[in-house]
Amino acid sequence: MPAKLVQFSGWEAVVEKQIVLKPGQAPRGRQGYTMYHGTHRNSAQAIITGGFRPSAGGTLGPGVYCSRNIAKAQGYPSGCPPGEHVVLLLKVRVGRVKKMDGQNLAMWHSWQQSGYDTAWLPSTVIGHEEDCVKDPKRVAVIGIAHCGDPATKQALEKLISQQRQGAESSGQGNEQGAMGRCKGCKMQSPIGHSLEVCWGCGATVCPFMDKHRRPGK
Repeated sequence: MPAKLVQFSGWEAVVEKQIVLKPGQAPRGRQGYTMYHGTHRNSAQAIITGGFRPSAGGTLGPGVYCSRNIAKAQGYPSGCPPGEHVVLLLKVRVGRVKKMDGQNLAMWHSWQQSGYDTAWLPSTVIGHEEDCVKDPKRVAVIGIAHCGDPATKQALEKLISQQRQGAESSGQGNEQGAMGRCKGCKMQSPIGHSLEVCWGCGATVCPFMDKHRRPGK
């Protein structure tokens, strides 16, 4: 019997149990992680409304600094009065991660040019683990983890809710990284989904869709 040419176009996914990593464990693959960022209350408001702006420098070079250890975030910014200090709760899509230690000192400020999305500094190096994310769009504010002033905390949480509702109503949740419903997989996403074009049928698809088949198949 002659062999038939079969063209594959689509997929069906099986979702495994999510793995939750502790702060001392290395980030894996392209997962999204809960992280923290310490800042002044005025800066917190600007970040919530306009997104993160990468720092010009730092231990790991320019980027957005955050940590899976809230104690690390609580130490920043130094000298900030307790009532004006805020720790933002984040969802971070780490992408390709480079582990930094004493074996690769030369890459501490050149990892971005080597195709990495995030640099990870383990707690064994500096006491508390630290991450530097190249692209601010990979970082989304989803809540307030700590705030010394209850009124400020309430105001910032209301602002986060307003930003989320605005993104949902305008359909820009995926581009801005705010909580919105993905047009492809219909999931609520705080870190954004990158929509792609199926090479088989030309339809716009999301990698997180549990199933996609060519029309008529």
